[in-house]
Amino acid sequence: MTTGLVVTGLTKKFGTQVAVDNVSFTVAPGTVLGLLGPNGAGKSTTINMITGLLNKTSGRVELFGENLTPTNTAIRRRFGVVPQELAIFDDLSAAENVRYFGGLYGLRGTALKTAVTRALAVVDLTDHANQRPATFSGGMQRRLNIAMAIVHQPDLLFMDEPTVGIDPQSRNYILTAIEKMRANGMTVVYTSHYMEEVERLADNIVIIDHGQVIAHGTEAELVNLVTDAKQVTIVVNHADQLELAAITAIAGVQQATLHEQNLQLVLDVASNPLNQVLMTLIDQGVAVDSIDQPKLDLETVFLNLTGRNLRD
Repeated sequence: MTTGLVVTGLTKKFGTQVAVDNVSFTVAPGTVLGLLGPNGAGKSTTINMITGLLNKTSGRVELFGENLTPTNTAIRRRFGVVPQELAIFDDLSAAENVRYFGGLYGLRGTALKTAVTRALAVVDLTDHANQRPATFSGGMQRRLNIAMAIVHQPDLLFMDEPTVGIDPQSRNYILTAIEKMRANGMTVVYTSHYMEEVERLADNIVIIDHGQVIAHGTEAELVNLVTDAKQVTIVVNHADQLELAAITAIAGVQQATLHEQNLQLVLDVASNPLNQVLMTLIDQGVAVDSIDQPKLDLETVFLNLTGRNLRD
């Protein structure tokens, strides 16, 4: 399968301090990679090395099969960068800001005009094209920053915490825009402090801590890394008829407790004995009102793997 981005053994040292240590991962074309890690874990340093904003100590970066080097300007035109800090000219209008960056990527004339209109439409700033960003809300400025990064329609877009400190409406505009860009074939590498954004957007997730990749996979695969059991709560009628010993005797039932009408179970994921539990309840004449299987969320997975909250 063709790969959009291949990062191999990426390392950055500042003197004796190792900020990024042998980081490797791949990103398939047309997918979103969520890059997660606590503050200071090495996420931004990794992105800055990949995009050439920071020289790497060692390692290799390939973009769509080509080695990304400082002299390979053609391949650099195939990606865009949305940095953590806003990169906007306050004395230019929104359209002029986008036009300036389009010109840097070699767009001219009608092609540039069309590209500016398209980029502003993606982030829903068409009606504000002639306004200066100094009059914008923080969320609108973030959206303008994205338009400037996608004006040349890159194949790969790096987004370093693009929704920090913005209003919910602008956040939704940005997330929806990313979903549309992915649907149109764009590859996105996305870092965020908001776990729900990564859960919504990411096809695959890389977790970095202390400069190293400690986990890489889909959300489901990461969940499986930290637990081999799942919790299930069954609300029952006629709980007085329930023989708890018969439930705990079922292979794969790690724990079973009864609190009033709530039968709380811890079940082995591999053997998945839930159906047998239900059959046993029926045999005992115990009616089942509802079954709740709470999902282990990405926040819990992250905390288990790193021992730290995302903002630590």
